[in-house]
Amino acid sequence: MVNIIQKLTSGTKTSYLGHKWASLSRPFSSKPAGNDVIGIDLGTTNSCVAVMEGKARFSLLICLDMFSVNPKVIENSEGARTTPSVVAFNQKGELLVGTPAKRQAVTNPTNTLFGTKRMIGRRFDDPQTQKEMKMVPFKIVRAPNGDAWVEANGQQYSPSQIGAFVLTKMKETAESYLGKSVSKAVITVPAYFNDAQRQATKDAGRIAGLDVQRIINEPTAAALSYGMNNKEGLIAVFDLGGGTFDVSILEISNGVFEVKATNGDTFLGGEDFDNALLDFLVNEFKKSESIDLSKDRLALQRLREAAEKAKIELSSTSQTEINLPFITADASGAKHLNITLTRSKFEALVNHLIERTKAPCKSCLKDANVSIKDVDEVLLVGGMTRVPKVQDVVSQIFGKSPSKGVNPDEAVAMGAAIQGGILRGDVKELLLLDVTPLSLGIETLGGIFTRLINRNTTIPTKKSQVFSTAADNQTQVGIKVLQGEREMASDNKSLGEFELVGIPPAPRGMPQIEVTFDIDANGIVTVSAKDKSTGKEQQITIRSSGGLSEDEIDKMVKEAELHAQKDQERKTLIDIRNSADTTIYSIEKSLGEYREKIPSEVAKEIEDAVSDLRTAMAGENADEIKAKLDAANKAVSKIGEHMSGGSSGGSSTGGSQGGGDQAPEAEYEEVKNIYFSEQSLRISGLARISFRKNKNKPRILRDEEKRKKDINRKESENENERTDGKRSGGGVYQSQYIPTILAVIAVMRLLGHARARSCQDLMQAAPLDTHIGDFIKCMLQIIHHP
Repeated sequence: MVNIIQKLTSGTKTSYLGHKWASLSRPFSSKPAGNDVIGIDLGTTNSCVAVMEGKARFSLLICLDMFSVNPKVIENSEGARTTPSVVAFNQKGELLVGTPAKRQAVTNPTNTLFGTKRMIGRRFDDPQTQKEMKMVPFKIVRAPNGDAWVEANGQQYSPSQIGAFVLTKMKETAESYLGKSVSKAVITVPAYFNDAQRQATKDAGRIAGLDVQRIINEPTAAALSYGMNNKEGLIAVFDLGGGTFDVSILEISNGVFEVKATNGDTFLGGEDFDNALLDFLVNEFKKSESIDLSKDRLALQRLREAAEKAKIELSSTSQTEINLPFITADASGAKHLNITLTRSKFEALVNHLIERTKAPCKSCLKDANVSIKDVDEVLLVGGMTRVPKVQDVVSQIFGKSPSKGVNPDEAVAMGAAIQGGILRGDVKELLLLDVTPLSLGIETLGGIFTRLINRNTTIPTKKSQVFSTAADNQTQVGIKVLQGEREMASDNKSLGEFELVGIPPAPRGMPQIEVTFDIDANGIVTVSAKDKSTGKEQQITIRSSGGLSEDEIDKMVKEAELHAQKDQERKTLIDIRNSADTTIYSIEKSLGEYREKIPSEVAKEIEDAVSDLRTAMAGENADEIKAKLDAANKAVSKIGEHMSGGSSGGSSTGGSQGGGDQAPEAEYEEVKNIYFSEQSLRISGLARISFRKNKNKPRILRDEEKRKKDINRKESENENERTDGKRSGGGVYQSQYIPTILAVIAVMRLLGHARARSCQDLMQAAPLDTHIGDFIKCMLQIIHHP
C-alpha cells in the first residue's frame, strides 16, 4: 500500500567528484605503474583487460626519463587480446574459462555457459529471460530469491558468479603480465544498465576478489580511450556489442569528458544476430530434410558456432559456405548441412535488429539537445559495428561516415584502464562527468511514478524532496523505489522498498517526510527517508528485490577461492608433468650417448627410475611425480660421477705415457643443443662447459685433468688481462661485451632486482669458466622472471 500522498517541498543538492620508477619486466621500454588499478571490459561475448603503463628511456648515463602513461591491452595465456566470456564445467567438475571452455562447447553444450551477462540482475519472470531460455542449450532456473540463475553439472550459479569466473581469468591475465597480485579494478557496464544490474556487476567483482573502484559506462570508457590524446569536440559513441546496445553523446573540452545523454537497449546485440541466423538455418534444414534440429542440443551448438563464423566472414566477403557434415541422422542415414549464404540475405535476416538501433540514437540526440550537424565525430565500438550494414545505418542516422579511430574490441577496456589511472592520480589532466541513464523516483498515491532524479543527470548527485502521509494518524510509511521512464509505477523497474516507522500520529498531510536519493559515481543508488519532526531516519543502499545478500556473496567468494585452489593444483600437476616429460627426454638422450661408457647396473637403475616416473605421470598425484622425478635425477647423476671418476684415471696414464710435463691438447666434442635447465646444471660431473680460445661455440671437455693443466698453463698468460678487468679469448664473453653486460646488471641493481647483485659477482669472478653455469642461469632468471 502506498502511504505517501503528495510532494510538499523540494531541495536539490548536487556534487561532483572531482615520475614513477620503471620496472624492466619488458625490454627497457615500459613499466606498469605500481599498486595498479586494472581496467576490465566484462563483455557478453568477449572480455578484455588493460592496464596503464608508462614509457621509460635510457640516457647514456643509465638514467630514466619518464613519459606520460598510456593504456595497454594485455594478452591472455592463449596469446589473444580478448577472452571469450564462456564458462564450462567438464565431466570431472573442473572449471574452464575462455577459449578452453568455448572449444569444448559442441560436445558439452548443457554445461557450457555463455551470454550470461544478459541475465545479470534480471528476474526469472522477466520476458527477456523467458525469451533467452528458448535460445540457449543450458538450463535457466528460478533462484530462491526469484532471480534468473543458470544450472551446470546439477549445481545452480548466479549470473554474477559466472561473471566472477570470467573476471578472475582477467585478473590472472593481468597478474601474469605485471608479475604481482592485483586487487583493484574498474569494470565497465552497458550505459543503459539499471541499478540492479550495476549492483550485480559489482558483486561479480567482489566474488572474483576484486575491489571495484568504479563502475563506468562502456560508451564513456570508449570516449576516454579516443579523447585521451587531446582530441576535442562533440562525439557520438555507437556501441553495438555481443549482447547490448548503447549510444552516448559526449562533449570533450580541455580534458573534461561530459556525457550529455545516453540511451540504449540491454537486449540487443550480436547474440540476437546469431539467433536470427540460427533460426534461418534450422528452418532451411527442416524444409529440405524434414528434421527439426532445434530439438538436438549438440546439433544446435554446432549450428550456433557456424552461424557466428558466417556472420564474421560476411563482414569482409559477399558470400560464405556453411558446411556441417553429419549434422544428424535418420533411418535413411547421415544428413549433412550445406548452405550458401550471401551478405544480402544475411542483411535481410537481421534488418529488423539493425532498425532497432535508430530510435535510441534519435532519443539520445533529442535528450542532449543537439542536432546531427553538431556532432563532430561518430565512434564505433563493439564487434557488431564491423557489419557493413550497421555502418551504413550509422551513416544515415548521423549524416556522416563513422570514425575508425578506436579498436572496437579494445577501446572500452583501455578507457576503463584510463579511469583507473585517473582514480590513482597518474592521469591528472582528465575529468569524467557521467550520467545516470534512467530516471529514479518513488511510487505515490494512485500508483503514480514521481521522479526525484531525471535521466541524464550528471553523477554523482544527490536530491531530496519532502512528502507527507496519505491518511490520518499514520505512524509509518512505505517507500517503494523505482527506475524507468513510464508514468505509472507498475510499468517501471522496482529497485526495492523499505519502511519508515515511528511517525507521531497527525492529520493527513501534516507530517513532513524527506526522501533523499544519492547516486554515487558508480551509478548505484542509496535512498533515505527522514521524519523531520522526530529526526528518525531509515537509509538503505538499494538492491534489487532479488539481488544477492551479503551471506550469499560471502559464500560465492569462498566457492571462487575453492575453484582457484583447484585450478592451482591442476596447474601444478600439469607443470610437474611437463617437467617430468622434459627430464625423461633429456635422460634418454644422455643414456643413449653414454650407455657404452657406464656399467650396465647404472644403466639399469636409470631405466628403472624412468619407468617409475612414467608410471607416476599417468596418475594424478603431483607429490608422487615429484618424488619419482627427484629419484630419476639422482639416478642419472651417476653418469656424471662415473665419467668424472673414469676420466681422472685415464688422464694419469696418458700423462705418464707422454713422457713429460707438456700436456697434450685437450679433446673436445661440439654440442649442438645446450639446455640450461636446472637439471643440466645440477649434473656438473657429466660435462664441464668451456670455450676454445677465440671461439664462441660451447664444447664439452671430456678430460677433467687435461682441462686443469690447460688452465694452469694459461693462468700466467692471462694474469695481466684479468688485472685490467678483461677476459682472454678463452673466457665466455669477449672484452668488448663486458661493459654492456655490467651496465645492464647495474641498472637491474638500481631498480632493486633480487638477482642482479649475484650476477655481477659471478661476472667479476675469476676465472669465469668455473662459474659459467651459474652465471647463465642467473641472467636467464633476470630475462624471464623480472
